Amino acid sequence: MSITQFKNTATLKLEESNPVAVPLGTPVAVASTTSVERDDGVETGVWECTPGRWRRQIVAQEFCHFIQGRCTFTPDGGEPLLIEAGDALMLPANSLGIWDIQETVRKTYVLIF
Repeated sequence: MSITQFKNTATLKLEESNPVAVPLGTPVAVASTTSVERDDGVETGVWECTPGRWRRQIVAQEFCHFIQGRCTFTPDGGEPLLIEAGDALMLPANSLGIWDIQETVRKTYVLIF
């Protein structure tokens, strides 16, 4: 058994910073991540993103808990979900849609491939 632990996730220094893959307009959001990819099809980590809009392209199932910020996620064909610090979200596999970050968000997440 392999246990993954991230301590002090609200202030943890993140390793990678890149513009989001499919931006929609300006500003182009920049995402930062620290993660661990395991050999059992699971990835877990801490993710942060600056304000902006883009299309979600991840097809994996995802559970996430928002530590800070405010955003909306509008699933294709669905109603916008307002997400704020303290909220948790479970996205089924192939949940495509639009992320709109109003205030820099930070979340912990688990992706299941």
